[in-house]
Amino acid sequence: MQIPQIHPWPSTVEEAIEIQETLRNQVITTDQLNTPIQYVAGVDMGFLEDGTMCRAAVAVLSFPDLKVVETSLAYRPTSFPYIPGFLSFREIPAILDALEKIKNIPNIILCDGQGIAHPRRFGIACHLGVLVDIPTIGVAKSLLIGKYEELPAVRGSWQPLIHTNETVGAVLRTRTGVKPLYISTGHRISLPTAIDYVLRCTPKYRLPETTRIADKLASNR
Repeated sequence: MQIPQIHPWPSTVEEAIEIQETLRNQVITTDQLNTPIQYVAGVDMGFLEDGTMCRAAVAVLSFPDLKVVETSLAYRPTSFPYIPGFLSFREIPAILDALEKIKNIPNIILCDGQGIAHPRRFGIACHLGVLVDIPTIGVAKSLLIGKYEELPAVRGSWQPLIHTNETVGAVLRTRTGVKPLYISTGHRISLPTAIDYVLRCTPKYRLPETTRIADKLASNR
């Protein structure tokens, strides 16, 4: 996969905020999918050597049967600290290295993190989607911002995630009786469509198959 030219990677939070504020205007929150959807991908990150080395993983699965067709790993020194709200600057450089190695271009990428459910509406899923111009979905395991009403315990139930009177995502139950996930638009996909594809990629467990497989690769499990 060919990675387009990107912005310089920042060394300070102030530089990172400037990039987020600039690029968030490029985020598209409506459906611009290349159909039919043949491949979905998950990206995830592990860390080695006391966090000083990144190990990025990409797992490309066929859709809708969710069979692994290709995986990729990339290693890179960690160049940005762990700061909530700035995950993309720590993880995306190595993720781009891993994406560059794959041959089967995904139609949708599911990211382990936030999309527009972010203080500046520019989480890792937005950042990655804008850089590679592929539809992306933020699929987070924990809440970063926003409030929501209680949702039923049954799979498929969801509630809007609200922040400053704006719907920024959905709290989605992907497995009956199990903690929900926090879904938000990354790029080139609407929230209803994002919810639909997350559920279709989550046939059995709490996490989408894309995320589960990428996580195992990144963690070397």
